[in-house]
Formats: sequence, structure tokens, C-alpha cells
Amino acid sequence: MSLQGKTLLITGGSRGIGLAIALRAARDGANVAVAAKTAAPHPQLPGTIYTAAAEIEKAGGKALPIVCDIRYEEQVTAAIARTAATFGGIDVLVNNASAIQLTGTLATDMKRYDLMNGINARGTFMTGKHCLPLLKASAAAGRNPHILTLSPPLDLRPRWFAPHLAYSMAKYGMSLCTLAWAEEFRADGIAANSLWPRTTIATAAVRMLGGDMLTQRSRKPVIMADAAHAILTQPARQFSGRFCIDDLVLAELAGMRDFAQYAVVPGTPAGELAPDFFVPDDLPPAA
Repeated sequence: MSLQGKTLLITGGSRGIGLAIALRAARDGANVAVAAKTAAPHPQLPGTIYTAAAEIEKAGGKALPIVCDIRYEEQVTAAIARTAATFGGIDVLVNNASAIQLTGTLATDMKRYDLMNGINARGTFMTGKHCLPLLKASAAAGRNPHILTLSPPLDLRPRWFAPHLAYSMAKYGMSLCTLAWAEEFRADGIAANSLWPRTTIATAAVRMLGGDMLTQRSRKPVIMADAAHAILTQPARQFSGRFCIDDLVLAELAGMRDFAQYAVVPGTPAGELAPDFFVPDDLPPAA
């Protein structure tokens, strides 16, 4: 149940959930390549690939910061090649990079549509495509390779599409990669799963969308990091093709029943936390 010595490539890992997953892996002694666009400080968003790398090293891992915009194939292939050359291969791909704009059809300009679909759906597909030969090599070496994509369960009810069609198409495109890859590469011993939060997560994006009020009703990114760690340490041949919800998978795989530690505001009842998009109404409670 450890990622010690494993090599992870995390897209968009300079802040938020991606960074939290990187730090959890680093505590095991993993090698983490952070592939993201933010090389210089952003006026509104915290963190760069270099500050993330420093945190990863401090947590006990080995870090490789890489400037990479996953819309561009040459940058993706260069990031993958550099990761493999530095650490000797790739064992885990975390598709975390994502863009969001919650607008209806008439209010969504095509530039923003292209950005969301270019990063979310196309970027996930392209990064996975170019990582798969290395993940096959990891499987052949018995290193338990995984692809983990931060995307929702596939639920085609109109309520998830009508208010923000372009964003939903982009996120569901990521989930379709999980659906296909789990079956396509099952015989190779490569796991492909998705992970999604039950509640909103206190990231810079949530703060920009909903301000302090939504942030106070959220959980901390560490719940996603702990859930990701639980998934990535499962046997790849046995745990694949799953669309996991953070607290449910922690209950299933780690036996966790109390999630109060993850609330931004300690003591907030679970029923008062803000539900995330795409979470089914009939989702069972985790505890």
C-alpha cells in the first residue's frame, strides 16, 4: 500500500487537487513530474511548478517541474520523454488538468469551447495515448501501472448538460477515456479509473466561482489526495474501470467512516456541505 519508488506524471499539478495528490505520493517517497503551464506567479492563482516541486521535495519525494500546455502535442511528448529519462519510466498518469466555464450555449464563445475541450477531453486523450507505451513497460516489469482521471461518473441526465453544455462535454470526454481504456488495456495490466468529489473542494477555482461562502461549505483537497492514494495502491488487474467518489472509495478501500477532518470549517455537518456537479442524487452516504 505504498507508492515508494513509483513515478507519477501529474498534469496541472502546480496547485489544488493535483498538488495535493503529488504531496501524498511524495510522503511515500515517490517520484513526481509536475506538468503544468504556470512557470511564473499568476496574479490571481497561487503556486507555480517550481513552488510545487519544492513542496514535493520537502514532503519526501523527488520532483521534476515541467512547463507543459497539454493542448500541444509536442509539449506533451517532450514532458513524457523528460519524465521517463529522469526517472527511468512512468508508472502512474494522473489526468488532473482542466478548464471550466459554466455558461449556456449562447453565452459560450468558441474560443472558450476550444479551450475546455482542448485541455479536458483532447488533452486527457493525448497525454494518455503517449504515456501508454511506458505504462505497458511498467506493467511488464510488475510495477502496477495506473491511469487516474479527475472526471465525473457518466450520468446522461439533461440536468448536467443544459446549464453548461460545453463544460459538461469536455468533462464527460475525460470520463469516456476511463471507460474505454479500462477495457482496451485490461489485458495489459493497466488500470484506468476516474475520481470525483462528492462535495465542492476548496481550490482557487471554487473560490473564483463561488467566493468565500462556497469555500466555507467545501472539503479540503486532501480528501481527494487520500482517495487517489487508495486507488493507486490497488492491484491494477483487479481495480479498474471504476468511477469513484472520494468519500465512498475511502470507505471501501481504507475503511474510513469519519470525514469531519476534511471539512474546511471543522464540525460542518455533511448535509450542509455543497454538492459538486455531476453527483447522482441517489448516491449512498459514505458513513
